[in-house]
Amino acid sequence: MKTLLLTQDDIRSILDVREAIRAVEEVFRDKALGRVQMPPKVYLYFREFNGDLRVMPSYVERLNVSSVKVVNSHPDNPSRSGLPTVMATILLIDPKTGFPLSIMDGTYVTAVRTAAAGVIAIKYLAREGFEKVGLIGAGVQGTMQAKTLLQVYRDQVREIRVYDLVREKSDRLCRELNREFGEVAKVAESAREAVEGADVIITLTPSRKPIVMSEWVSDGTHLNCMGADAPGKQEVDPQVLKRAKIVVDDLEQAVHSGEVNVPISQGILSKDDIYGELGEVVAGLKRGRTSESEVTVFVSTGLAIQDTAVAYLAYRLALEKGVGREISLFPT
Repeated sequence: MKTLLLTQDDIRSILDVREAIRAVEEVFRDKALGRVQMPPKVYLYFREFNGDLRVMPSYVERLNVSSVKVVNSHPDNPSRSGLPTVMATILLIDPKTGFPLSIMDGTYVTAVRTAAAGVIAIKYLAREGFEKVGLIGAGVQGTMQAKTLLQVYRDQVREIRVYDLVREKSDRLCRELNREFGEVAKVAESAREAVEGADVIITLTPSRKPIVMSEWVSDGTHLNCMGADAPGKQEVDPQVLKRAKIVVDDLEQAVHSGEVNVPISQGILSKDDIYGELGEVVAGLKRGRTSESEVTVFVSTGLAIQDTAVAYLAYRLALEKGVGREISLFPT
């Protein structure tokens, strides 16, 4: 047996975003029905380098496959070393034998599965017919989120307002979106301008203090809070959360590292204020949006099962299309 080595270019050449969305939606359902194993993330903190490393294992019974992802977050990388803020490697494993089926780039898989989760949350929690989107953060994840959203909802989205602290990033993303999807994006001069009056708000920053304030958020708005994925991170005024139906990807991860982690540690919120998990909504165990006026919030921390689902999809497509390179890791 040989192990399939897949580079980022390999995965980009074969992975269809809509197929990835379906794979992630199914694995959220699996989680709600108790058909996965997913221990908590393990963190190593490199404080002297302003970075961390996370190890994320999971097993998806329906797919009969397991994976382990190793992923970093180093916000200073672009300016310090020219490397991306986030880089990841995924090891795909056959649970019957423990054999490594594939070693693959996980950076693009992470971007795709994160964007997929955001679109799924919008499907179940945003108002039908939403038209205006406010995007805070125009980095790699913000770009992927916007493009994935438009691939699915271009017929109804009339405007995406983009804000980033680095104006060049906002300019670049708007140019890309307008070139690929028609004149739909414009640069916002402030976070307030980006989100005020939006039907859907998406935050994708490494912030440790609120960026989106409650008075800017109208009744009926849905928020995807995607940037807070480690203790101490937050992007949204806790008063927004106190008004909202809060749906998380995973309760334990969210409490410790998601958008709710700081308000809970400060006693502003409690676990009881969390309505449920996205998988429960997808599986029909809990209802999603129930009125036009309620504020809904999806708290994303990123789940290892999402990585497993998309990595396995990429692996199967690579085998079908003859993409990648086989290597022998062990003597035969």
